[in-house]
Amino acid sequence: MRKNAKLPKVLGKKVQKARKETGLSQEAVAFKVGVSRAYMGYIEQGRNVPSLEVLQKIAKVLKVKLSDLV
Repeated sequence: MRKNAKLPKVLGKKVQKARKETGLSQEAVAFKVGVSRAYMGYIEQGRNVPSLEVLQKIAKVLKVKLSDLV
């Protein structure tokens, strides 16, 4: 496994933690961001890495700084 292969999982865990702290469901966040619930789940699982634009929208919805997620 490459050293940087862990980064998507770390990012996903941070997104998931922030989402749970706000009390929102994956579906609610996905709707507000404009992505599918499945894609939101893949982000949290570390299976997909969102674009910077999507990550900024997630941070805004979760009311956290972008730097807190990366």
